[in-house]
Amino acid sequence: MDWGVWVCQIRVECSVWGNMRPLILFAVFFSAFSHAAPLPVPEAGKLPRWRGFNLLEKFYHSGKREPFREDDFRLISKLGFNFVRLPMDYRGYIADGDWNRFDEAPLKQIDEAVEWGRKYGIHVSLNLHRAPGWTVAKPPEPKNLWTDAEARQATVRHWAMFARRYRGIPSANLSFNLFNEPAGVPEESYLSVVREVVTAIRSEDAARLVLCDGLEWGTKPVEGMIPLKVGMMTRGYSPFQLTHYRANWVDGSDKWDVPVWPEIAGTGGTLISPAKKELSRPLHINGRIAAGSTLRMVATTLSTAATLTVSDAAGREVWRQSLTAGPDKGPWNKVTRDERWQNWKAEGEVELKVKLDAATDGLVLRVVDGDWVTLGLLAIQDGGGKPEAKVRLTPSWDQVPEVLLYESAAPGGPMLGIRHGREWLRDQAVRPWREFAAKGGGVMVGEWGAFQQTPHDVTLRWAEDCLRNWQEAGWGWALWNFRGSFGILDSGRTDVEYEDFEGHKLDRKFLELLQRY
Repeated sequence: MDWGVWVCQIRVECSVWGNMRPLILFAVFFSAFSHAAPLPVPEAGKLPRWRGFNLLEKFYHSGKREPFREDDFRLISKLGFNFVRLPMDYRGYIADGDWNRFDEAPLKQIDEAVEWGRKYGIHVSLNLHRAPGWTVAKPPEPKNLWTDAEARQATVRHWAMFARRYRGIPSANLSFNLFNEPAGVPEESYLSVVREVVTAIRSEDAARLVLCDGLEWGTKPVEGMIPLKVGMMTRGYSPFQLTHYRANWVDGSDKWDVPVWPEIAGTGGTLISPAKKELSRPLHINGRIAAGSTLRMVATTLSTAATLTVSDAAGREVWRQSLTAGPDKGPWNKVTRDERWQNWKAEGEVELKVKLDAATDGLVLRVVDGDWVTLGLLAIQDGGGKPEAKVRLTPSWDQVPEVLLYESAAPGGPMLGIRHGREWLRDQAVRPWREFAAKGGGVMVGEWGAFQQTPHDVTLRWAEDCLRNWQEAGWGWALWNFRGSFGILDSGRTDVEYEDFEGHKLDRKFLELLQRY
């Protein structure tokens, strides 16, 4: 007998007739046959350390209305996990493309998933990955949830519908994760929409646990959620060039260097003149650099003109060069005129070299006059004939140049860059959220993982550092995904020795790592 379907049918009938007695009697009967461990009772300010996966059947609506799979719930429970997040596209459960009308058939498929969670002892978190007026996917929504009243009313209506539909199911079993990864949204606009949605949900079901993703694709906590009694979800996709290496939906990811972990990473490469005081920052290189060494720089973008200097650790200027962009393109590949700003922009790969006559404990690169220049690569060739140490830099105004470390005698050869390991992850991705938690906010990691093209050994080392940090912080997590390119089943990696497991290809090493945390 399909117990989950029976429960769904009884709930629908009870909601129609307003008679909860049959459902209560069935719940007692059903619980007698359920062997799942009891789930922890959550609080918005202190979320349980749930551990599990995202299930993607309704993540993107392509015209089909795929049901969730009971066997996923069975296997997730069997393997020792107790959480699933269900990212959903609202277009998959509305009627005839009208976001004001609901289609009962796909909603019953969601009912099944909720009941399978109860059957197998798994907390289910419903998420609108695409809500009326908001998505990170393509195509974008025709209206803007954060500014458009019609989109906001539709979204409120959707969550109120789910609240009515699942009224009375304990929050130990079910939560609502309102929106996926809002970005480019003012914090107060986000909070305004959340307040309205939460009010609608709690008018239908006062006890329902509500969760919200952080701003800026889930990376930034929002302190205003705490008085709303709303928990928050963060992300585990840092560093992005490791987690999304050669991901076919990320433009240019096929040109990234093959990830390693721990990694030696670059920093922001845009150096800006003192004329823009709040943006002007030098780039520091710390470490003993021998006499006779050569610093090699590759300039990739120049705005009008910039005077670039290099100074040693004692502050003595050892090199200076003025770069210009104009109608005579000179060494640049491309020069364009921006009439709005009345300036020239040059692009290309212009190599600049500095020969160091004396040893130094570091170098400082800065633009001292003009506008700005972006460096795409730095390299140091040791005077003793060792291999060149080099690092790529990010062409971004948003990333302030950090201090790079140079080690001529690093294991494996000379090293130039920033060491990214567990401590770096803790500082970048955990520390801001621990500060939020210390103020009374509940936190978990709603998505994380590395795409199948990231080398398996790299993925495992990076994943263990993430998991150790989250265990230390007391946070739960949900891998993206269970089956598929980020998951432990049928991931399609070419460098894994798979094990046949109940009709699937199991990545045993990854599974055992997850089970340890």
